[in-house]
Amino acid sequence: MDSQTVRGIRLLALFSLAVTPVAVGQEILTAWGDPNLEGLWDYRTLTPLERPPAFADKAEFTPEEAEQFRDGMIQMRDVDNRPDDANVDIESAYNTAWYDWGTRLGDLRTSLIVSPANGRLPELTPAARTQMRERYTQDDTPSRDMVLLDANVAGFSPGGPEAMGLSERCLVGFNAVPHLIPSAYNNNLRIVQTPGHVLLVTEMIHNARIVPLDDRPYLPDQIPQWNGVARAYWDENTLVVQSRNFTDKLPVYQLPFDLADLDKNGAVGFGSDLQLTERFTRIDTGTLRYEYTVEDPNTFVEPLKVQFDLRASTEKMYEYACHEGNYGMMGVLRGARVSERESQLAGQGE
Repeated sequence: MDSQTVRGIRLLALFSLAVTPVAVGQEILTAWGDPNLEGLWDYRTLTPLERPPAFADKAEFTPEEAEQFRDGMIQMRDVDNRPDDANVDIESAYNTAWYDWGTRLGDLRTSLIVSPANGRLPELTPAARTQMRERYTQDDTPSRDMVLLDANVAGFSPGGPEAMGLSERCLVGFNAVPHLIPSAYNNNLRIVQTPGHVLLVTEMIHNARIVPLDDRPYLPDQIPQWNGVARAYWDENTLVVQSRNFTDKLPVYQLPFDLADLDKNGAVGFGSDLQLTERFTRIDTGTLRYEYTVEDPNTFVEPLKVQFDLRASTEKMYEYACHEGNYGMMGVLRGARVSERESQLAGQGE
């Protein structure tokens, strides 16, 4: 039996301890007395991250506006068509058989962002704006290494896998980086508890964060991690998870990649100075309130605060075996080599 198998068995044993829910008043507790957050939690929502410009400073929809917005989002995202542009046809013509955005708003709020008060991402610092423009407009292919989404840039020809996006390399998911961003699919979070640890498993990329509940120190600053280094504690009935030690290859925040608006879209900032604080509070048997604060003074002029509720799910969460099924990576790299060879032969007059 190899060392990886032994380690897997030990971890399975650690997180297979029986957790018997104990109801005390309105609280649901574990057998050892901590608030019980265990279970599979679904964070799909049609409420947008940023408040749509059409709603300006309107913090909440009216019920009529909410219904109209919901119906419009469902229709817009059920993209079942055959556009003339072949690239768009291949990459974007997915309907709800493939997507899983959900069909409901979380509440009447017009954005998941609660601060800034305008419901929009904070303004970027001048240094962050300059850095982003430099990364996305330079000609060398490694610049795309910092792009998190899977969408291909026209004319992009990767020299190797290291030039591909992070989710294309199965390193980081686009809806959990590690803070949760409701998106097109795999919007599930599994929480498992023991007396000394909390396990947070996101379905996207099947990323597992094992978070200790003691006062052990963080790793040294020179040892960065894709998902940072997390430490947790209880603030009454709320689990507070604080993360730092992020790699500078990880975006501070991710929005749809759009070269036409580099001031706000694409991978926003790069996270060596990112400080992330997440708060998990069980509201009732079927609801888990999730809040987080993103602080990075090198990227945003003020902290970003997001809040939304997760719903208890009775479905199963399957392994997201990204590497095993990553045929797209091989196809893109092979296609790039074929294109280069064809160009070389054309230049030689063959």
